[in-house]
This record gives sequence, C-alpha cells and structure tokens, in this order.
Amino acid sequence: MAGNAYLLDTVIVAGYFNRDQAIHGRLLEATVYISSITVGELYYGAYNSGKVTSNLQNIRRFVELVTVLVCDAATADHYGQVKRALRVLGKPIPENDIWIAATALQHSLTLVTRDDHFNTVAGLLLERW
Repeated sequence: MAGNAYLLDTVIVAGYFNRDQAIHGRLLEATVYISSITVGELYYGAYNSGKVTSNLQNIRRFVELVTVLVCDAATADHYGQVKRALRVLGKPIPENDIWIAATALQHSLTLVTRDDHFNTVAGLLLERW
C-alpha cells in the first residue's frame, strides 16, 4: 500500500464527522483505511456522547465506506517494537495510539493525525490534515 493511501487517526475521523472542510477535501483524492482500534475509539466516543444514536449511525456509515484494518500477530509484533522504542526514549504515548501507529507501519501507510506525539514513533510517515 503506497501512493495516496492513508491510515486515518481517530481525531481525523472525528473532524470528518464534524464537517471539517480541510479533511473532506483531502478524502476525495485519497485511498483511506482505519484501524479497528480507531473504530473502537469512535464507538466509545459515541456511547459517551449526548447524541448516541446519530453518532452510531455516522460510524456505521463511515465504516462501510473505508477499509478497516484489524490487528493481527504482525500488528502485535510492530506494537511491541514501537512500545519498546518509546520506553527506551522515555516518551510514552497513549496505548491505543501505539496500536494505530503499529497498524500504519505494518501496512506501510501514512498516518493522518493532528496529534504531535506520533512524531516520536520512528519510521512512521505522518501527515497533518
């Protein structure tokens, strides 16, 4: 997977749901993927919101439009490497974000995010939308 292939971080999908025009414009020209971890974070956010039903509908519609990459043994290997490297650096990042970074590395995808802590993950290609 290369070229205009991107893994979207949760914050980017949330921006899409909130009609962020910068994100909408970029999605038209890209092949996008999301991690199953991102789907879980989206569901958590929906169940914690004041608009549970509409947020769940948005998630289900979005998941039908993109490819969801699930975590497997190869993802777990990348996760272990990333977490160890971050520990050695003394720069931990949120646990779910380690899984998301591992998914991007596994599939050679550019991670689209607005979270600066991903900058500490070695070898991770990043874009900010």
